[in-house]
Amino acid sequence: MPPAIILAAGRGRRLGELTQERPKCLLRVGRQTLIEHQLDALQTGGVGPVVVVTGYQAEAVAAQVGERATCLVNDRHDSTNSLYSLWLAREHARAGFVLLNADVLFDPEILRRVLESPRADALAVERRARFEPEEMKVELVGERIRAMSKQLPAARAHAENVGVLKFSAEGAAALFRRMEELLAAAGEREMCPFAFNALAAERALYAVPVEGLPWIEIDFAEDLLRAREEVWPAILARQPAARLCAQGASASGGAANEAAPATNPTTVSGN
Repeated sequence: MPPAIILAAGRGRRLGELTQERPKCLLRVGRQTLIEHQLDALQTGGVGPVVVVTGYQAEAVAAQVGERATCLVNDRHDSTNSLYSLWLAREHARAGFVLLNADVLFDPEILRRVLESPRADALAVERRARFEPEEMKVELVGERIRAMSKQLPAARAHAENVGVLKFSAEGAAALFRRMEELLAAAGEREMCPFAFNALAAERALYAVPVEGLPWIEIDFAEDLLRAREEVWPAILARQPAARLCAQGASASGGAANEAAPATNPTTVSGN
């Protein structure tokens, strides 16, 4: 199985006081942090070794992952974005790799579908008809990705990027060539999908549909609340063996979660 890269350098400023003393990858959903959920999914899928690119509160993240992953530090996390973080991990990814965004809580079945896709270079998407401005929208031609951007007009969009991807050795080489060009053109503040969009113009990058499977990207406090109250229970409901592990947390009212603002969770179609 290929190695995995988890991008976990950001603070998550839009989460406000929740990330004043910890990055959002260390926020808890159920009894575990987001990054622990991802490490578990990778282990179950047989993916490894794992490299975590840290930045904000790097020592805390390293302490959490322990020996389960190697940590690389993006010392410029305040002035760069995920594209630069991935670039720092390129030497660990040249033989092909799995890529995860550390702020995504997802059903392990999503990772399994990506890994088992016959396509060499592929990413999980959720197809639907309506989109919000903040979502990373994807334009498709059949199964192939034509464009990807938050700025993509909703009328052209067919799906949302989930943030679970795989690249072959050839795909990784093409991706890092593109990234080098983008960084040379002052692209350090861009997110990884900026590079994926550029790559899709020259190399086939395919969509793996995951409609009906629970997942959520956590950008705002209401996302965290929804992750705890809706998405995580939905993930557990699909994993009978895990239900017993969750009973204690359910009986205590989910006390393991940090307090979140008492707002009603917003329902974002499809997440």
